[in-house]
Amino acid sequence: MTLPRRSAICGPYSAGFVISSWKSPKDALTGILSMRYAIYFTPGQNETLTRLAASWLGRDAFTDASVPPPAVSSLAAAEIAFHTASARRYGFHATLKAPFHLASGTTEAELDATLARYADAAQPVRLPKLVVKRLDGFLALVPGGAAPELNSLAGEIVTHFDRFRAPLSDADMKRRNPEALGPDEFRNLIQWGYPYVFESFRFHMTLTGRVSDGDLPRVRAAIDEVFATVLDQPVVIDGLALFVEPEPGAPFLVKSWYELGGRRERKTA
Repeated sequence: MTLPRRSAICGPYSAGFVISSWKSPKDALTGILSMRYAIYFTPGQNETLTRLAASWLGRDAFTDASVPPPAVSSLAAAEIAFHTASARRYGFHATLKAPFHLASGTTEAELDATLARYADAAQPVRLPKLVVKRLDGFLALVPGGAAPELNSLAGEIVTHFDRFRAPLSDADMKRRNPEALGPDEFRNLIQWGYPYVFESFRFHMTLTGRVSDGDLPRVRAAIDEVFATVLDQPVVIDGLALFVEPEPGAPFLVKSWYELGGRRERKTA
């Protein structure tokens, strides 16, 4: 896929960037409706954590470029590619507003402008550290302790941007495996389009697919080796990204990234 050139933003709302000539890969209405959007946290494009994660996952979500795998002692390159295959498509991120189709009467431009304004007014959240944790069989980076300010930010994003979300289709519902959800998670799925919001929210940045017990020690050792310079270091949730899935099954791409509190400390990509 050939991506259009990115450009810096120095506009009235927030420091960040957009893809200057972004457009839907299809002009037909059916193509536009097939696109999904998501609001994720990912560090800035040139941050150390972003670069390490792109190498680990084998893909840079900012450029869609393949990235050579890191050299680690416990896993071969092919094994890293195998264990990161499912996470690679989504790019390095933490979900704040899960993927959704645009609601009728809303536009991509309106969504993007609203995100820019929101980011400019929001405050960054500092986490003392990130740690590696196994969640439902996969490995992810998670906060090293309680993060009430982050949970509050995530809940506010869910509600603030819900007007842009089209109702779930039957296929969307089925994809979420609703029969396996608890009552609160099922209620969230119906009302907000995603089970894991509010009290069920778990901030995590996925690094693998499900890892077997037998493979776990070697995969965990590889992650510890790759991310050694950033684990246990403070991390600031300082930006929001609008990700786009151009068509079903396509890799998610960063369409735009906005720094939180952009007027206070302006950066350009």
